[in-house]
Amino acid sequence: MTVEIREIPLVEAGAGPYGITAGPDGALWLTLVHAGGIARLGADGAVRTYPLDPPGGRPLIIVAGPDGALWFTRSGDDRIGRISVDGEQRTIALPSGTGPGGIAAGPDGGLWYAAMTSDTIGRVDTDGTVDSFPLPVTGGFASMITAGPDQALWFTLNQANAIGRIDLDGRVTLHPLPTANAGPVGITLGGDDAIWFVEIAAGQLGRITPDGGITEFPLPNRAARPHAIVADPAGGAWFTEWGANRIGHIDRAGRIESYALPTPDAEPHGITLTPNGIWAALEIGAVAHLTPAR
Repeated sequence: MTVEIREIPLVEAGAGPYGITAGPDGALWLTLVHAGGIARLGADGAVRTYPLDPPGGRPLIIVAGPDGALWFTRSGDDRIGRISVDGEQRTIALPSGTGPGGIAAGPDGGLWYAAMTSDTIGRVDTDGTVDSFPLPVTGGFASMITAGPDQALWFTLNQANAIGRIDLDGRVTLHPLPTANAGPVGITLGGDDAIWFVEIAAGQLGRITPDGGITEFPLPNRAARPHAIVADPAGGAWFTEWGANRIGHIDRAGRIESYALPTPDAEPHGITLTPNGIWAALEIGAVAHLTPAR
């Protein structure tokens, strides 16, 4: 596969683009983890930024919600944020010490989040109702979360070295990883009805089926530190290689290719897919746009 890569300046370098998602308005929406804000990159290339309201949070992951707005985690002040496509914000307070990380829209119309520092998975309704479900581990560091193919949510336990599943009633099943100390982080529902994830500490990708079968795929560069992952429609996935300054791709047969970013030390984090290509948030203050061509 040949890939064209361009980098689009977004904000000043210190702002720290981190999470990225496609919005219902045809724009890309990003969290600015260091600046404490949200950025919008329109289809016309126009950029707008919105400081957090109220200030003080540390926005991490952002997703399109079921209500036509964008929802994001605020790890710095234990809140879930909501921003409309017009820029109007509100927040929902979580229990103190939650440390929300990943967030995903669930099949039940709620927003589910992974609580990094409280050993819980939580759910926020669009009306602001919060529910919290305890995990059967201590210090597991629930990191990222995705809706699965089976009316459940799947999440990574970075320090417990496992992939978790939680059903809509809060029942949890854990699947230990074959590789010790793998450090799973990013996770996504694949186009093949399996769940794909990255192992940042092991330099591997993983795939788990709904029945718990796990396959791991070592990267050519085991020091690449894969971070975030998004499915492609053909049954593979795209992922960021934070430590190697590259964007990688795995096809459904397990073949891996990766592509160097033009700017050294760009720090690629979040990644998303639209009909126009693959987009990655670069902490240097830019967005990478990859356009594959066979």
